[in-house]
Amino acid sequence: MGRNLIETIMGAVVLAVAGFFLVFAWRHAGMEEVKGYTLTAHFAGIGGLDSGADVRINGIKVGTVASQSLDPVSYNAVVTLTIAQDIRLPADTTATIAAEGLLGGKYIKLIPGRAKDRLPDGGQLAKTKDYKSIEEMVGELIFLATADAPRTAAPMPAPPAIAPVEAPPQ
Repeated sequence: MGRNLIETIMGAVVLAVAGFFLVFAWRHAGMEEVKGYTLTAHFAGIGGLDSGADVRINGIKVGTVASQSLDPVSYNAVVTLTIAQDIRLPADTTATIAAEGLLGGKYIKLIPGRAKDRLPDGGQLAKTKDYKSIEEMVGELIFLATADAPRTAAPMPAPPAIAPVEAPPQ
């Protein structure tokens, strides 16, 4: 009977410690829902951006990606963002999809403009830049490198042959 009581107490302590760590991790990971106003942005490609991803200005989290949908007319990705209430963005703010590294997750990077007007709740970010994958960037780099190479009508001539040297007679 005493052994079962000790095992039960130990199990309860382990569960309490695990619960504490889960709450601690949840609060410090920035996973809580941002309360604020919503904005939408249209992108031709979002490159694996997930709902719940961060929205950042200069590396500081100011919101989250609330949802994604497909525009049935233009077939663009429509991303709905929730921005913190105390952050009022200028009307000419640019939204870019960025990556946290080669293998990191995607997030929305906001670049505030200089307009006096502010985006209202439910407004749309007019300026967006689509996500470019590493493969697309390397392909563009190769295309640019080969497009600027000079083209010649005839192949380059071979260097002149060196005549074999004969050994002197003995």
